[in-house]
Order: sequence, then C-alpha cells, then structure tokens
Amino acid sequence: MNINNLSNQQQIIQSWFEPALYTLNQLLQKRKENLRRINRDENNAAVKRDEFMWALSQEHRMPLYHAGVIISNLYRAKKIRYLGSFIQIIEEEEQ
Repeated sequence: MNINNLSNQQQIIQSWFEPALYTLNQLLQKRKENLRRINRDENNAAVKRDEFMWALSQEHRMPLYHAGVIISNLYRAKKIRYLGSFIQIIEEEEQ
C-alpha cells in the first residue's frame, strides 16, 4: 500500500467521526434519562461497545467490521473512553 492510499483511508474513517459520535450521543441520552429517573448520577451513563457497533451498523448501513474500525479510531483520537466493555464520550473540557 502506498502512503496516499493510507492517508485516504484515514480521511474516510475520520469523516465518520461526527455521525458516529451523534449516534453514540443519542444512545447516551437514553441512558442518562434512565439514570435520572432512578435518581442516579447522569455522568455514569455509558453504552456497551457491541450495542454501539450494532447501532452504527443499523443507522448507517455499514458492516460491523467497519463500525468496529470507526470505534477503534475514535478511541485513538481520544474522542471516547472505554470502561471495560462500555463506552463514554470524552467531553472537550476533559481533554
């Protein structure tokens, strides 16, 4: 593989960051609502990695493999954090 091809692949993956974070945020809003209902801390809201992958696959019609690649790249870019098998969005002020 040449460098241009790798750069192009990276740009394609990064172009999915915003839609993927939007999808994750929608899932997290449901979790926060559930935590609020039972009087728990909303900052503990997290989504399972498999559920996030499935949501990306369904909403954006992509294979699970590509959803996994996007999630891995979001982690490398420090946009999300893993808590075991759960995922949370890293807020801008936390970085």
